[in-house]
Amino acid sequence: MLAFAVVMLGTTLPTPLYSIYSTELGFGVVTTTVIFAIYAAGVITALVVFGRWSDVVGRRPLLVAGALLSVASAVVFITAGPVWQLMIGRVLSGLSAGIYAGAATAAVIELAPRRWRSRAPAIATAANIGGLGLGPLIAGLLAQFAPAPLHLPFAVDLVLLAPVLVGIWFIAEPVTVTPGARLSVQRLSVPPEVRGVFVRAAIAAFAGFAVMGTFTGVTPSFVAHILGVESHAVAGILVAVLFLSSAATQIAGRGFSTERALVVGCAILVVGMIVLTVGLLAASLATLFVGAVVAGIGQGLSFSKGLAAVVAASPRHRRAEVTSTYFVVAYVAISIPIVGEGIAAAHWGLRTSGVVFNIIVGTLALIALVLTVVAVRRSPRAS
Repeated sequence: MLAFAVVMLGTTLPTPLYSIYSTELGFGVVTTTVIFAIYAAGVITALVVFGRWSDVVGRRPLLVAGALLSVASAVVFITAGPVWQLMIGRVLSGLSAGIYAGAATAAVIELAPRRWRSRAPAIATAANIGGLGLGPLIAGLLAQFAPAPLHLPFAVDLVLLAPVLVGIWFIAEPVTVTPGARLSVQRLSVPPEVRGVFVRAAIAAFAGFAVMGTFTGVTPSFVAHILGVESHAVAGILVAVLFLSSAATQIAGRGFSTERALVVGCAILVVGMIVLTVGLLAASLATLFVGAVVAGIGQGLSFSKGLAAVVAASPRHRRAEVTSTYFVVAYVAISIPIVGEGIAAAHWGLRTSGVVFNIIVGTLALIALVLTVVAVRRSPRAS
């Protein structure tokens, strides 16, 4: 679990630093969003290419590979100069996150003590999202109050990764490796009998991850240029609040019934989008913090319960490919919308593009809410 959190932490470390990079390297919000979207492309590539490899060669080799990719990403960022080097660092970071999304989740569940077995999926997901939240928090505080803001956060990341690599080496291998088994690419598909559940869960996941993508890619620029708050710590804390609210909700809400929790999660996400829109229009930092908490709660509940619904509805022999498809949809939501918002921001400004984006995301969450309510009413015993 610690390895999972540390590797994911490394993927969001650059978030509050983009305003520094943009000043030193002379690029705008469009380039920032493209750099972030490249990370999502790396995640999707890893999910598709390496998604099934840990079932064949074992969890530990993939966990080591993902951690080493995270080390390589940190080294690239420490030595980063031109924009293309930042992009390479983000690709490496995305590959590490994509590997861990599958292999680390499975390992946490398989290696959990028997008394924790029922809580293991929620703990694994929370380690994932919680690690994502710790990255901007740590980097923002270091950038604000410590020297070498573009180097020290990644040096700290390398220090954290060292014991992680040692620990992974000594964990028990939970998979029985079959000699001669062939590696293959993870197929992405959804069986016909699962598509109804998948569509409404995937729409909610798309909306929630689009919010996370925007927060990590655009919020630091908005805080600096629209609110006039020249604090990397504030930008990092604001982003962290969204992720940590999501992680806490996933743990607290693990006992909720699936379909009704998905309804509540989508409804809260809609409210979160409204609050964030008000915060953007009013240029109110306090309102943005409230919106981040509300949206994080909605995202955490809708994503975790959407995943649970998809897994429960999938045939056992096809769960891996359906789950991978669900994660691909989520990470597409991080990449494409944020680039669109970056382009819109270059033409209309950060505030206008942010308001339009929040309205679109809120509409998607509302669609998922309506579809789920209809499904619950048709199947009152659904859980």
